[in-house]
Order: sequence, then C-alpha cells, then structure tokens
Amino acid sequence: ALLIRLITQSFAVMAKKKGGSEKKGAKVFKTKCSQCHTVEAGGAHKQGPNLYGFFGRQSGQADGYSYSSANKKSGIIWGDDTLFEYLENPKKYIKGTKMVFAGIKKPAERKDLIAYLKATCSP
Repeated sequence: ALLIRLITQSFAVMAKKKGGSEKKGAKVFKTKCSQCHTVEAGGAHKQGPNLYGFFGRQSGQADGYSYSSANKKSGIIWGDDTLFEYLENPKKYIKGTKMVFAGIKKPAERKDLIAYLKATCSP
C-alpha cells in the first residue's frame, strides 16, 4: 500500500510539473473557447473547427472546415509548445488566420487549457 501511494504521489508531482490543471482548463475552455469550438468526437464545426483529434496533427486539417490559406500553409504540428505559443496571440503566431481571438496572456491559463484539450480531444 505504501509503494502504491508513493508511486501515485510521484505521478501527481510529475503531472503538476508538466502542465496545468485539466479542471481549471475546462473552465477556461467554457468561458473563452466554447462559443466557437467543440471538443467531442464527431462534434460540429462552429465559427471555429471541432478540435477532437487535433493534437499531433498539422494545422488546417479538420475535415469539413474551411480554414484560411495562412492556417493551411503554416505547417504547424499541434503540440504542447506550439499550442502554448499560439494561444498567447493567434494572429501573431499565424499571420492571416481568421481566428478572431485576442489570446490568453496568462501562462498558467494556457497550460490549464492545454491540459484540458489534451485530455478531451485525444482519441
């Protein structure tokens, strides 16, 4: 029992160092992203694309969504680092994107959102 507790605590510490809080990220998504995006498998596109399965995928690739040419041609592969930078200022990161969002300036909020998106949007 002690060994299991130690292992569990070690994983909790590693998770904290790696990223944000999935629970807090859910709140960030609801208040700042859900107006334009969905996250569930097979979810509808809104003003922005459905985000399910986007981690590890090149930008501008969700079937059935009309991306800007800037987004399609950017060559970005979505991961923790690229998403962290993008979410700070999308228009600066992909010049010519049609995403009309000012960005999330607080690093902790971006980490929380990324933790939520990884958990929710991964197949």
